[in-house]
This record gives sequence, structure tokens and C-alpha cells, in this order.
Amino acid sequence: MKIIWLCFSLFFMTGINGQILVNKNHRFLQDKSGKPFFWLADTDWELFHRLTREEAGILIKTRSSQGFNVLQAVALAEFNGLHQPNRYGDIPLIHDDPTHLNITPGNDPSDSIAYDYWDHLDYIIQLAANYKMYIGLVPTWGDKVAHLWGDGPIIFNESNAKAYASTLAKRYKNQWNIIWILGGDRPPGKYTGNDQVEYDHRPVWRAMANAILKEIPNAFITYHPSGGKSNATSTALQNESWLDLNAFQSGHGSREADSWNWTRSDLSLTPPKPTLDMEVCYEDHPVNPWDGKWTRARGYFHAYDVRARMYRGIFAGQCGVTYGHHHVWQFMNANLNPAINTGDTIIPWQNAIRSEAATQVIHLKNLITSRPYFDRVNDTSLIVSKIGNTYKDRLECIRAQDKSFAMIYSPTPSPVQVDLNKISGNKKVGWYYDVKSGEATRIPMNYHQGIYEFVAPKNVMDWVLVIDNMEKKYRKPGSIY
Repeated sequence: MKIIWLCFSLFFMTGINGQILVNKNHRFLQDKSGKPFFWLADTDWELFHRLTREEAGILIKTRSSQGFNVLQAVALAEFNGLHQPNRYGDIPLIHDDPTHLNITPGNDPSDSIAYDYWDHLDYIIQLAANYKMYIGLVPTWGDKVAHLWGDGPIIFNESNAKAYASTLAKRYKNQWNIIWILGGDRPPGKYTGNDQVEYDHRPVWRAMANAILKEIPNAFITYHPSGGKSNATSTALQNESWLDLNAFQSGHGSREADSWNWTRSDLSLTPPKPTLDMEVCYEDHPVNPWDGKWTRARGYFHAYDVRARMYRGIFAGQCGVTYGHHHVWQFMNANLNPAINTGDTIIPWQNAIRSEAATQVIHLKNLITSRPYFDRVNDTSLIVSKIGNTYKDRLECIRAQDKSFAMIYSPTPSPVQVDLNKISGNKKVGWYYDVKSGEATRIPMNYHQGIYEFVAPKNVMDWVLVIDNMEKKYRKPGSIY
């Protein structure tokens, strides 16, 4: 009995962290048991800062039911996060000093003095754990580090960044559901600040990462960069040993972001690392509202835009993706805080959490995990029809390394021609996968070799074609074990 208890204790002392690991293929993620981990995250940046305990419960319960497994949230929040108190009247730091957290004795939520800012973080992180969800914990938004836009103030240097990260790591070292995300929407390498001076804050981020790893040697750490391919982590952090996962932000500046190419670029680098889009276009976000020329004719990103960005990124080789709704991440409540951008349509966050794309992204996760997971590769060579080059028409395809299945995403209802000879087996099974409902419909096939044209169902904008080697007897696409 003592031996059993000792092993049990050692597991919880040394193995409770590092639940998420990079698979040996350096392309995808897995849990500690070796099962696939498809990163399906939600941006909830202001979660700790703007929500009550009860409201956090509504968000977490809803996102869990929708299939999300990571909630990305910021300890030192973006919007006046150092000075505007949270919903319980608390601020995070004493005199803006990251080496002095504003902590009081006790944590009773009925006692306004005892229940401090960090007790609130503790509660929400544990609540997510109760729903088997990870918190993608951003220690600070980047405006507290970088000389760019934002409320700030800039408070971090290499020394206090190390101390602050060490404090957080000690606080959460026994919390299994923490993924550490540095950065906070800032360039990962050199940049020119608003004062036209060149800066490089990699030493600050490195100090944070190393402090975390000193306390939690198997911590999973990544970085959230600002938008655009030039700001991808692979441009400046590829050789950082602390970086487990590359990331980029295809963002909200245009519909034209060709994130499938960014993905392939990341995956071509050494040392090999998985990659993902940590901030696709937010649902209901105005398209580029920052240039002073936005009108309603330019419009908003809708569910179709989100799907088209996500599916093509995953089919190009990403290990997961982060969804976001423009009125969820800021937790829009017009009675408490103003809207962020010109053109924002005011949607209360309680309504926005049930928006169209938020209910559909689980179908992408279910589709990918319904086929062999770790050996899938991007391969458009089996597509005979025009592949396309733009966000309007680009097709993307994944297949098994043994060619036993293939999936093709099309952003249009145009027919897709496929070379069936590039899929193994004498007989094939075709499926139409509805990206809105997650329903798969078997496609009658007249022959099983050569060029075959598949026609999309009527009244669809985008769809997925799945072709299986019949001998493998794969389950229906999107099926859950």
C-alpha cells in the first residue's frame, strides 16, 4: 500500500503538469496518455478582469458544451488592466510593481477584503479544470512590455519579468490545466516603437519563460504574436528552446490572409515545431476598422469567413486553432465598458457565445479526430480541378501517409475533381461533410479508379469532401468515439 501511495503522490507532485506534449512527429499535440490533443481554443482575453464568478461559470459551461478545450485569458489585462478594478473592486499589483502582487490573507468570496484579484484567477482556473478545460494563461498583455499601442503602462524589464513569472509559476505549479502563453499581441522580435526607436524584448520574454521552467520543468509554453506573417513566432523565436509551439495571428485586417501558406512556411523550418493560428478573424469583427476608411459596405467577418480560415489552416497542417468572437473576448456589456472599435455592432457577450461559428467549430475538431490523427499530411496533388490561389477559391487537402483517406475543403460549391488512384484500395467510399451541421452523407460512386468529379450538395457555400479506402472501414466522418 505504501508503494502505491508513494507512486500516486509522486505523480501529483511531479507529473501533474505537462499534460499537453508535442508528438514525436513535431507536428501535432497529444496528452500524457498519447491520445491526440486538437487545440480548439477561445479568446477570452478579459475573462479575469471583467467577469464575476457567476458569469465566468456561464462562459466556461457554454464553451465546454461547444467542444472548446482551451480558454485564452490574460492575468494583467489589456484595457486598463492595472488600474481599472475587476468586478470585485480589486487590482492585480501594488504600485504597478510586478514583483508585488496585491494579495490579502484568505480567499472567502463573501469577504471583499479576503477575496483578492488573484483569488479570482484561482477560482476561474479551477472552475475550468472542473470542466476538463485548459487555461491558456497570458501572464501580461504586451502593452506592459512593448513601446507600441495600448493602455500600458510599460512596467516590465528583464529582472522583474523573471520575478513575476516565478511568482505565478509557484502559484500554479500544481494546477494541471495551465498552458503558458507569453507575448500578448506583440511582435516576437525586433520592432520599431512609437518613438521610432528599435526595440527587442526577447530577453524579457526569455526571462519569463526560463523562470516558469525553473519552477515547472515540463511546462508547455508558447507565444501570442501580433497580426501578420512577418510577426509569426517562427520569424524570431524559432530557435528558442523554451518555445514548444509556433503561432501566428492571421487576424482581422482583411479577408485575404493566406494562412495556409503561412502554415506550410512554419512547418518547413528547423528545428521542427507544430504551429497554429492563434487568432483567426473574429466572428462579427469589422473588417479592418483601423484605417479610418471603414464603412458598413466593407462589412464584418461572419461564420463563413471563420470556417474558411480555420479549415484551410488545419488542412495545411496546423495542430489546432483559436476561435474568437469580437464581443466575447472583451465581454461586451455596454453598461460597464464602451465598444472597442468604430463600427462595432453591440452584441451582449451572453448572446455572442452562442453565435453561428461558435457552434460549428466543434465539427472541424470532430472531423479531424475521426480519422488516424498523427500521420496526416497536407497534399493537394490529388486534386485535379483548379486548386485556386485566393481566399475566395483556394482548396486545401489532407490525407493519411498511407493514402487510406483524404479530406478536401472547398470554399465554393464548385465541383471537385479527384485522382482516385492517389488513394489506396480497390474500392473507395465518398462522403459529403456538412461544415455547418457536422452531418456526413455518403456519396454514391460509379467507379473507384481514375478521375472522379464530386458535386457539392445544393445550397452550400463551403463543404468538405472525404474519401476513404473502403477496406479500412473507417467510421462516419465526424463520429465521436
